[in-house]
Amino acid sequence: MPEIYSAANGRKIGEIWFEAPKGISPQLMVKYLFTSEKLSIQVHPNDRQARRIGFPHGKEESWLVLDAKPDAVLGLGLKKTVSATKLKTAAILGEIEQLIDWKPVKKGDFFHVPAGTIHAIGPGISLIEVQRNVDITYRIYDYGRPRELHLEEAIAVAKLKPYDMKYRDEIPADKSANLSVGAPFGMVQIVGTDDEILSKTASQEWQIIPLEGSVTVRGKLIKAGECGICARLADIDLSRNERALIAFTMT
Repeated sequence: MPEIYSAANGRKIGEIWFEAPKGISPQLMVKYLFTSEKLSIQVHPNDRQARRIGFPHGKEESWLVLDAKPDAVLGLGLKKTVSATKLKTAAILGEIEQLIDWKPVKKGDFFHVPAGTIHAIGPGISLIEVQRNVDITYRIYDYGRPRELHLEEAIAVAKLKPYDMKYRDEIPADKSANLSVGAPFGMVQIVGTDDEILSKTASQEWQIIPLEGSVTVRGKLIKAGECGICARLADIDLSRNERALIAFTMT
């Protein structure tokens, strides 16, 4: 956990969300997630499916693993293609975990999670999640915890097949890299002041997450564990940066 959150009065922290200042309606949302137990098995609809029920667009998200215990896993897709009936029955009987493809993960792993991908995050993982900013999640299974499930809605939008590994990448900590593996938004890792990747992009929104060192955004110093947002590339000063993750909208 970033040092800035280490003195949280002993409270357990599972997620940290970053919200934009008043007057700004961000298209992206950034989160830190820290897991000590399995998170719910869930799925998000695509644009067409979301618009059909009144949302502006669907949801896709990307994960950058910051740390992981040796036995840590992420659930991404199914081990093999199954029917909707089999998936529903497995969820009702509490057997759906056996259908999920639980992939071992380590620090530096990057996964894009397209809409329709059945997914879950296992325990012992710290990661940054960047997602399209829309509140639409269908929970398929929650290990008996007393939260609402959305089984019918989830099965209607889920891809009942294995995860496509073209959406996975491995990001070295010492190099700048383009992390946008099929995402509807852009993501880059910048090491030092190596901003050549940024100079080739155009966006209406930038969200900057320092991982090491600090970055100045709109004249304000943003440290590791914080997030800055701006509408112009010129508002980002990387002179103090060691390593930062930057997410941006596609234009």
